[in-house]
Amino acid sequence: MSENLWAPWRMEYILGPKGGPCVFCQPSDLVLGARASAFVCLNKYPFAAGHLLVVPKRHVSSLADLEDGEADDFFRLVRASVARLRAAASPDGVNVGMNLGKAAGAGIEEHLHAHVVPRWNGDTNFLPVLTDVRVMPEYLQETKKRLQPSFADL
Repeated sequence: MSENLWAPWRMEYILGPKGGPCVFCQPSDLVLGARASAFVCLNKYPFAAGHLLVVPKRHVSSLADLEDGEADDFFRLVRASVARLRAAASPDGVNVGMNLGKAAGAGIEEHLHAHVVPRWNGDTNFLPVLTDVRVMPEYLQETKKRLQPSFADL
């Protein structure tokens, strides 16, 4: 007899509207902190608990489009996010990356963003490969409550 593993949050993403206004240009209750021209927020559809996105405030799709001050804020936030995530969640490692263009895997290629993903030894398994299901150990708002104090000064 097989067991079911429920991931109902995925249906919102699967059936949700595609296109429309940029999700990064809209106000979000998932923002943890900001600098003058960039912000850090929780990923609404995370790969791991504490999966962060660092996003320039200006709607640009390329690193080359960032002005020097924007690039500085953006990469300072990436660096700060890694440090604060390590302090708040104690991951064994952290993935940092950007998918630049659809061919590179960008789900939202119109607005540049970086992923900061905490990783723990043994946190991967066969489910994402076989069933497109991820086991999330914590709800987003609980993750936000845990991480928010680490970003309070931004």
